[in-house]
Amino acid sequence: MNAKVVLLLVGLVVGGLAGYLTRPEAAEIKIGSFSLEVQGDSPAGTRSGSLTTGQTQHIGIFAVIGAVLGLGIGFVADRRRA
Repeated sequence: MNAKVVLLLVGLVVGGLAGYLTRPEAAEIKIGSFSLEVQGDSPAGTRSGSLTTGQTQHIGIFAVIGAVLGLGIGFVADRRRA
């Protein structure tokens, strides 16, 4: 497997995990088409329940940043070998 692909996947997983562990504490209330989301500034504790939209976006952003960093490191590592 190519080093770029491996580091891309590693970055994606590490970024997603970092996003999950640092997700903001949030509560989401949906009544019909009305949706209200309240977020705190501290990381969420370990509690069961579904993720809110903001938390999912937070995790996704961290995963994308991790994937981009992993791909960049893969390109640098590939150039050093050549």
